[in-house]
Amino acid sequence: MSPQSYDLIFTESIEKELGKILETYSKSKIFILMDSGAQEHCWHLLSGNEKLQDIPKLIIGCGEQNKSLESVVKAWEFLGENGANRHSLVINIGGGMMSDLGGFVASTFKRGCHFINIPTTLLSQIDASVGGKTGFNFNGLKNEIGVINQPDMVVISPEFLKTLPIKEFKSGFAEMLKHAIIYSQNYLDELISFNFDDINYSKLLNLIRKSVAVKQEFVMKDPMERNVRKVLNFGHTIGHAFESYAHRHKLELYHGEAVALGMIGELYLSVKKRAFPQDKFEEIVKYITDIYSDFSIFAKDYPELYQLMLHDKKNSDEGVNFTLLPNVGAYTINNICTEEEIVEALNQYGKRN
Repeated sequence: MSPQSYDLIFTESIEKELGKILETYSKSKIFILMDSGAQEHCWHLLSGNEKLQDIPKLIIGCGEQNKSLESVVKAWEFLGENGANRHSLVINIGGGMMSDLGGFVASTFKRGCHFINIPTTLLSQIDASVGGKTGFNFNGLKNEIGVINQPDMVVISPEFLKTLPIKEFKSGFAEMLKHAIIYSQNYLDELISFNFDDINYSKLLNLIRKSVAVKQEFVMKDPMERNVRKVLNFGHTIGHAFESYAHRHKLELYHGEAVALGMIGELYLSVKKRAFPQDKFEEIVKYITDIYSDFSIFAKDYPELYQLMLHDKKNSDEGVNFTLLPNVGAYTINNICTEEEIVEALNQYGKRN
C-alpha cells in the first residue's frame, strides 16, 4: 500500500469531522482502542458523537511499558471476543504508543483489517500516526517487532493538545525540531521563535501541517525505508538507545526528550564527519539544552548504550548506521560510526549536563 492511499485530515472541529467520516462505516463493525490518557483527557471531545455510543472499547495503559506483546494479545482477544473480522474498522485514539500498537494489532488481526488513527498528543500527530510504521517493544528494545502498513485515515486536531502537559508537549516539539533541522532553515527559525508560554493553536496547526508534509515527502519517496526515509531517523540512533536505557533502568524519559538529546550527539558526529557548521551546532544545542531536562549518563553507561545502538534496525553488519548532516536542510545517509566516535559524541553530550 502506498503512502498516498490514505486520507490525512486537519480539523479544528474533531467531533464534527469524525461524524462525517463514520457515516461511511457500519456501526456494528467499529472498534476503539484507546490509551488511558486519552480516555481521561480527550474522550469528552468525541463522546457526543452518536456513532460512537455503545461501540466496544478497549483501554490500554499509557507509557512504553504497555507497548508490549501482552497488550497486543489483549487487543487481539478483545477484537476476537467482540466479533471483529477483516472488514472491521479499528479506531486508535491516543498518543504515539497507541498509533504504533493499535496499527500493528489492526494490521495483523485476520491478516489485516481497516484502521484510523486519531492522535491526541503532539508527538503522535506529527510522527507516530503518520507514515505507516506500527509495532511494539520486545525484549527491552524499542519497536523491535512491527510492520509498515498505512491506515485508512489520520485525523489531526489541535483541540486535543489543549489538554497536554507542557513536558509532553515539548516531547512532541522535539520531532518538529528534527523535521526542521533535516529540511529547512526557515522552518527551524519559526520553531525557535515559538512561544511555549502563550500557545496559538491555530498557528500551531499550521506548524503541524508543515511537519507532517516534511515527513510525508520522505515517506512517499521511500515507503519501506530502504534509502532516503532513513533521514527521518536523525537523532533516533542515540535517542532510542537513551530511551531503551531509561526503560530498562525504570527512569523517566519521554521519547521526544530522548530524540532531542540524541540530536546533540548526532549533530556532534555531523560536525566531525560531515563538516556541519560549528556555529549552527552551538546554536541548536543551546536551544535544546535550554528547553529539555538533563538526563545524566556516565562513562560506565557507555558500553550498554553502545550495545543498544547495535540493535538499531538501520544497521548493517558493518556497524552503527547514522544519518548525518553537512548543514541544516542537507543530509547524508548510511554513515557508519565506530565505537570510539560514538563514545566521543556521548562525552560531548556529558559535558553539557
